[in-house]
Amino acid sequence: MAAAVAGTGLTDFGADSFREGLKRLTDALQTEGRLTPLGTQIMRMRLVGLLSSRLRIQDTCSRHPEIADQEVTAPIFIIGLPRTGTTALSNLLHADPAIRSLRLWESSSPVPPPETATEATDPRIAETAQGLQAMYDTFPRMRSLYFQTATGPTECQDLLGMEFRTSHFDGMATVPSYTRWVLDCDMAAAYQWHLRTLQLLQWHCPPRQWHLKTPVHMLSLPALRAVYPGARFIWTHRDPAEVMGSVCSLIAYTRSWVSEEPPAGIGAEQTAIWKEALRRAMRFRAEVGEEPFADVSFQTLNTDPVRAVADSFEKLGIPFDEVSRAAVQEWASAHRPGQEGAHEFALQEFDLTAEGVRRDFAFYRDRFGDQATARPSGSRPAGRPG
Repeated sequence: MAAAVAGTGLTDFGADSFREGLKRLTDALQTEGRLTPLGTQIMRMRLVGLLSSRLRIQDTCSRHPEIADQEVTAPIFIIGLPRTGTTALSNLLHADPAIRSLRLWESSSPVPPPETATEATDPRIAETAQGLQAMYDTFPRMRSLYFQTATGPTECQDLLGMEFRTSHFDGMATVPSYTRWVLDCDMAAAYQWHLRTLQLLQWHCPPRQWHLKTPVHMLSLPALRAVYPGARFIWTHRDPAEVMGSVCSLIAYTRSWVSEEPPAGIGAEQTAIWKEALRRAMRFRAEVGEEPFADVSFQTLNTDPVRAVADSFEKLGIPFDEVSRAAVQEWASAHRPGQEGAHEFALQEFDLTAEGVRRDFAFYRDRFGDQATARPSGSRPAGRPG
């Protein structure tokens, strides 16, 4: 916090609700993270960056109270297990000129808020691109695991991260005590901060239709909908046996950036987290009904990505005209699998088997049937499924 204050010249962090999560996270990093010197540097930079963004947002909103009058109406949230095509689908929606996405460059540095006149030439785009290139140069496997661009859509985890109430820190380091706490913490303040950030970002860069994405929303959909009562959801589905090996492989790799510890226990740990996420999301859906949900199978996303978007939009009552269709088709045609290298992994690396995973997730597969079964051999994903 002192470093963030020194770097920004600001002192007002806003409400103290973020402090508990920050304290629990830093305690877990120190006692459980087994961080290397480089890992300590990476995590410190990450946390100071989030605190600095919080300070700047708080300062801007305090000086411009009219920002709170901005309305964020019926945003679209892409949810589903990680590695089920959520990233590919997010890029397809982002290609639609009628959709307003959270772009990586503005998520990384939201203040000053973007301006319509300069949103394509903002200097933060080049700065973000340089940071991405440095990451891919240092950790080259990340290209095939999770490829991003500065101007492309990104997950909205950092908007929750500024409240330090999101399980995505679990993907950066081994922090089991923090993860246990965050799974059951009160998420109201985190989603209020999420909304505040969107209000800021659209203030001088008016939205069309917001679309956001991160699988961790499944853990706290009631809190999300309390802040966004008109929220609509596109839920991606894939055979969990194809998902879990990829999830574990990604987490083992990203944790290796900050720790030299082997990835023991990741399979059981991630299985437990995502079983709980699905159970909560399914319970929420049963309570609110089918109207705000559309489903996309990995198979359909592989074979007919434009149809996947069109059918989802029709279900949710979102316009999808010929201009939008052509833009989405253009992106799908230009982005093919394997452009950034193959993602190689095996369930056995994480003490998992396909049969065991399918058994663990039987409740989910029974509910969604063919949508949550293995994709046909020979099918190819649209873009880079994430």
